[in-house]
Amino acid sequence: MFTGIIEERGEVLALEPSADVMRLTLRAPLAVQGAKHGDSISVSGVCLTVVAQTDDSFTADVMQQTLDMSTIGTLRPGDAVNLERAALVGDRLGGHIVQGHIDGTSTVLAVTPGEAWSVLRFSLDDDLAALVVDKGSIAVAGVSLTVSNVDGSPGHPEPATGEGHWFEVSLIPETLAATTLGSLAAGDTVNIETDILARHVERLLSFRSRS
Repeated sequence: MFTGIIEERGEVLALEPSADVMRLTLRAPLAVQGAKHGDSISVSGVCLTVVAQTDDSFTADVMQQTLDMSTIGTLRPGDAVNLERAALVGDRLGGHIVQGHIDGTSTVLAVTPGEAWSVLRFSLDDDLAALVVDKGSIAVAGVSLTVSNVDGSPGHPEPATGEGHWFEVSLIPETLAATTLGSLAAGDTVNIETDILARHVERLLSFRSRS
């Protein structure tokens, strides 16, 4: 379990693909402190398991399903990633409950810089649109964020057929500097995870409608 509060920006050191898995090695001086074999670390929103480590790096195996659903498969040596160790029981929950089990990926539609804030608009698959609400929580590349706008909210009608759903987040300078979100541009792809509470509610309502 994670909170979406990024601890450091790691760097991809090596990628070793095989038939149905990829071994990923990351430079992560902070994330490996106190880490041991079998521990979980969030890599840009994807929960991965430590299988080997050094004083400043760790290695994880990424299965094919994760490669298909996330941006992990597009990483190259030298790329930056957002890292967070699993939350400790008793910690302050500075973000929101993040599992590291992403729903899929989203594309940056627009970046609108402001004097102090930057607004980023992301695409949203039809099957996830009902799970994202204005002022709700969402994890983008592992970062816990508050949705600042979404299609269907007041002043923003539902998109016409074929236009696709979207949501926006407003990022402060600290978030832009401390995470990989500050380097995003239109067309880039990120991992997203919707709020687990919203997913449970949707599941419960689906059963209720059947009965």
